[in-house]
Amino acid sequence: MDIQRIIIWAGLAVVSYLMVLAWNEDYHVNRPVQDQQVTQAIPEQSSEIGSPVGDEFSAPDADTAVTQNGQSGTDEATQGQVVSGGGKIEVVTDLLAVDISQLGGHLVSARLLEYDQTLNGDDPLPLLRNDNRMTYVLESSLVGPDGPDGRGDGGPARYRSAASRYQLDDGQDQLVVDLELENDTGAAITKRYIFSRNSYQIEVRYLVDNTSESVWRGNFSGKIVRDQSPDPTAQDSFGIQSFLGLVLNTPEDPYEKYDFSDLQDKSLNLTVNGGWIAFLQHYFLTAWVPGLDQTHRYQTTRRGDLQVMGFVSPTTQVQPGERGELGAKLYIGPKIIDRLENVAPNMDRTVDFGWLFFISYPLFLILEWFYGIVGNWGVAIILLTVVVKLAFFKLSATSYRSMANMRRVTPQIQRLREQYGDDRQKMSQEMMALYKKEKINPLGGCLPILVQMPVFIALYWCLFESVQLRHAPFMLWIQDLSVMDPYFVLPILMGASMFLQMSLNPTPPDPIQARVMKLMPLIFTVFFLWFPAGLVLYWLVNNILSIAQQWVITHQIENGPKKPAKT
Repeated sequence: MDIQRIIIWAGLAVVSYLMVLAWNEDYHVNRPVQDQQVTQAIPEQSSEIGSPVGDEFSAPDADTAVTQNGQSGTDEATQGQVVSGGGKIEVVTDLLAVDISQLGGHLVSARLLEYDQTLNGDDPLPLLRNDNRMTYVLESSLVGPDGPDGRGDGGPARYRSAASRYQLDDGQDQLVVDLELENDTGAAITKRYIFSRNSYQIEVRYLVDNTSESVWRGNFSGKIVRDQSPDPTAQDSFGIQSFLGLVLNTPEDPYEKYDFSDLQDKSLNLTVNGGWIAFLQHYFLTAWVPGLDQTHRYQTTRRGDLQVMGFVSPTTQVQPGERGELGAKLYIGPKIIDRLENVAPNMDRTVDFGWLFFISYPLFLILEWFYGIVGNWGVAIILLTVVVKLAFFKLSATSYRSMANMRRVTPQIQRLREQYGDDRQKMSQEMMALYKKEKINPLGGCLPILVQMPVFIALYWCLFESVQLRHAPFMLWIQDLSVMDPYFVLPILMGASMFLQMSLNPTPPDPIQARVMKLMPLIFTVFFLWFPAGLVLYWLVNNILSIAQQWVITHQIENGPKKPAKT
């Protein structure tokens, strides 16, 4: 009879496993991956993405704006072949491959060369793009009285370049790309992009040589322009969704988030000293960082179906016969704390470790340190689990002693139930007297679980938010620790380990509670099916270590002298 029951349960388990695999294949499909190639350049005659006639943003008030005078920069004419029309200029560094439109001189495409678009693909991940799949570009403009992008008489500014492609060569630490303004504005204007090796930061500068007889006035404006399409890098994860939207940093509020619904309800118009503005998605971001010692106006608006988010800097004045320079820096890349700390104050907070960040961040530092030693994130998670287990070793030992003692006195509890089964109050009194006599804390087994739950939640955020674990392999079939186990092997092993651990615990006296405890491994297995594989690996290893510790303690108490156990 027992053999028949085992066969039936085994058959049901196999059928259930196959059904879950089939359901996952049919209904739990990842979002279609977008082609990283820009298939459609910005039309030369279009003002949809290029700076519109006039500027959408207003500059800080004239009486409060900070003015500048400068004589820096260079206006040497760029020699060589001129790229005409509304074409694009490709720039390739060791980390980035970007396209700059000659219409407006905007960044219309950016590919991250260190990150693949898909797990098994070789195509670089596209972050910025402007095609029939997504509009996500970074604009920079000169607006104001004499700015070529805000005059309204010739449309967007047009630039020419000495070459159609630039590349950061080996041994070269910096790459300068100059664009010369074609429009006649009464001043010679050069738009300069400065790229650096091993950096996702880009300097954007305007060099103004005022050859006229009047004062030149203009404002630098940086914009993030994006449609409301979903996050292409979002991971399917149970319960937690990555933030997609705008983040604004101000001295009063260093980290204020606005999603698309917030921006639709109300447009922003803030005058701020310093600050920065960024657009976040899972693992990656783009950000504009203007001068920290100036007062800027941060604003949002709509351009058709596009959301425009950006800033306008104070007015810069360049006297006749003098040269001036104005600009800002931007960041296009992954959310890596060490890099973001060097970009701007508080930008490292875009790596959102949740409300338990004070636990998540130390866990990440330990995890990163182990990875630096072993070179495998899965092994690093295992070592981190050992460290966490050691940290709670004494607390767990106290709990397991309590449960072992509870298991030891289970026959006595059963006799009390039989003796006082109809008198629950008397039975409770006798059971409490037994616990007191044997020095047993019936709630002692719950404490380690309650204490470790914040660690578990913090580790969830740590693994969910760390771009380092994106496409990070472990071994065998686990080739991406940031997503679920494709064959559910780890969750099933975790459930089996939990069942084994439950068998070491005393049977609860309440029949309903006993049945619930028997169902817990199954419930947790289903719950963990779509958790990131790295998190399930942590829980599995933690269960194995707990089973070993609990078995040793239970064996010692049950086979040792029958005396009250120390708690």
